[in-house]
Amino acid sequence: MKLTICHLYPDLLDLYGDRGNILTLAARSRWRGIETVLQKISLGEQPDYENMDILFIGGGSDREQRLLTEDLQKHERELRQAIADGLVLLAICGGYQLLGQYYQLTDGQRIPGLGILDLWTIAAEQRCIGNVVVRLAETLRAEMLEQAAAPGTAAPLDTLVGFENHSGQTYLGDGLRPLGKILTGHGNNGADGCEGMRYKNVFGTYLHGPLLPKNPHLADLLLALAWRRKGLDWEFPSLDDRWEKLAHTTIVKRVAPG
Repeated sequence: MKLTICHLYPDLLDLYGDRGNILTLAARSRWRGIETVLQKISLGEQPDYENMDILFIGGGSDREQRLLTEDLQKHERELRQAIADGLVLLAICGGYQLLGQYYQLTDGQRIPGLGILDLWTIAAEQRCIGNVVVRLAETLRAEMLEQAAAPGTAAPLDTLVGFENHSGQTYLGDGLRPLGKILTGHGNNGADGCEGMRYKNVFGTYLHGPLLPKNPHLADLLLALAWRRKGLDWEFPSLDDRWEKLAHTTIVKRVAPG
């Protein structure tokens, strides 16, 4: 049993401990007896999207985003096809924005994105900074319940927690579903009350921290989706998540009481 997990541009997109998401996916796989192959792909290297199980793209500054868009465009067709074929992809902040149509700077200049997803980002003068608590969308919550481990396992958490620090305001087009509704924080744009995005097996979000250590239910959903895509029917053994859930609920109680 083996999963291949790729970290795209780990030397350029790794704000606020984003690499912790890779470590979490690898650890939760290892604890279940699943071997993981970790790949790191940087500028000028050719990703093998066809043979990846999970792809991770972290966050970075506007400067990195312009540079990486040019590099990613060289293999945009292969990434688009892999997404259509169900590649599991987690994109954080700048990585989230890169998948969209464009990023518009405060001077009106637009940095083109990959155009794979119908979303766009407009920079604002004021940054969105702070802890975030998100109430999961019902469809996503139901999917997590379905993917939960053996009977008798505690139900997954119904919120996501993380830390945001972004000036970009992202708007979703048709066919994209938010991960959930904001209880505390700004989320995608501070106006529509939504955070993140889901399309097929692609998850985009502004939540750093890193995200997955404090949200084991999302980490397990990504792993389960990757496993299902391989055509393997195997029920994940449950894990003792008491510390992960304590970290999660402590943040909820602190920043979103009640």
